[in-house]
Amino acid sequence: MDLTAKDHPFLSINQEKLPMALGINGLGRIGKLTLWHHVARRSFEELVVNVGRDVGKGLEDIADYILKDSTYGPLDRFLFGFRGGRVIEELDEARGTMKVNGVLVKILRQSRDPKQIPWKENKVSLVVDCTGAFTDPTSPPDAPKGSLRGHLEAGAQKVILSAPFKIKDKSLSMPEDAVTTIQGINEDDFDPNRHRLISTASCTTTCLAFMMRPMLDHFGADAILTASMVTVHAATGSQEVLDRLPDANAKDLRKNRSTFNNIILTTTGAADALALVMPQMKGIGFMAESVRIPTNTGSLVILVLNIQDQDPSNPIRRNLINSIYKKAAEGYLSKYLAYTDKQNVSADVIGTAAAAIIEGKETHTRTANLRVNLKTVCAVPQESMKGLEGGFLEVPITQVVVYGWYDNELGSYTHMLGERTIGIARSML
Repeated sequence: MDLTAKDHPFLSINQEKLPMALGINGLGRIGKLTLWHHVARRSFEELVVNVGRDVGKGLEDIADYILKDSTYGPLDRFLFGFRGGRVIEELDEARGTMKVNGVLVKILRQSRDPKQIPWKENKVSLVVDCTGAFTDPTSPPDAPKGSLRGHLEAGAQKVILSAPFKIKDKSLSMPEDAVTTIQGINEDDFDPNRHRLISTASCTTTCLAFMMRPMLDHFGADAILTASMVTVHAATGSQEVLDRLPDANAKDLRKNRSTFNNIILTTTGAADALALVMPQMKGIGFMAESVRIPTNTGSLVILVLNIQDQDPSNPIRRNLINSIYKKAAEGYLSKYLAYTDKQNVSADVIGTAAAAIIEGKETHTRTANLRVNLKTVCAVPQESMKGLEGGFLEVPITQVVVYGWYDNELGSYTHMLGERTIGIARSML
């Protein structure tokens, strides 16, 4: 499959425009690309973007920032290819407005505290918070440093968080009005009558979910004994350009090292977040690790599964694994999952609108008999070991290694976030 030729109907701009304004809080990497996504689709009548401070010399500089991008090129090329064309027009400094691909965009520059952002005055009922600063759903609206719930107090009816929830006080549980959903995985868990705070997890969790779902659907959770993953992840804005001193009481000194010229070991919450959107994972031993590398986008999940084989005479082979993914990518997950038999590097997946791209050439399997000494296993009755030589039980296990690419910024995460946003917006009409 040619990755550039994959048809993604959810990116079509020829769709009904929703009669409402969408709020975007933050204009960093995900905030800016969320704006790109929705001006491409022309999803909403208006986008109200809060940057919370003065930027450059005025609105012209904000427009310039929106137009240009070091990773994806200029916005006009993203929208129209090399034909290009003028896409940002009608700048009005006094009103803070501009037209971007024909969509009215209003820029707010007064406050960074969510509860003070004038969402109500601007008729914004749905906000996507892309700052990464407000991730605790238990934090009250009047928290000194701001809170996700502040958006609700400012007039929003629902808030989408472009990151996983992180509850700081571990004695608290997830609030009843908060839920984590990934489009195409568990969007039905969202109850429009109950949920006001919705997390769309992370780019890594999104990719991982679409790598796990075909395996769970085919083999079942009981057959998957353990799973582990490593994400080889592009650099993000939270890293340092050059080495600097760590903050007081910093625990991880590697976060302050230059992203330009280092491979940096770090952590990921993908395992915890995956269990929120796929409860079957709670019964599977699962570990998740992360390595940051000096590229600007284009990341890779290496997934390792240990599956109990049902038929030792016909063990699980790579052809079966690849056929499972290929059928899913051509069938029930065709909108979000891609499969390729080509050999790719990270640059090849940049901009590809898929949650995960399975590279079938790198799928590997190995089957062996796992010898379990039942004498060392607690609570195994002695009569159960009759006929077992030395008390050993042999179980055929196949280890499966699957590689999944994802454009952690625009192609995978932001497009999936945009799809989820439109689904939630439609439920509010």
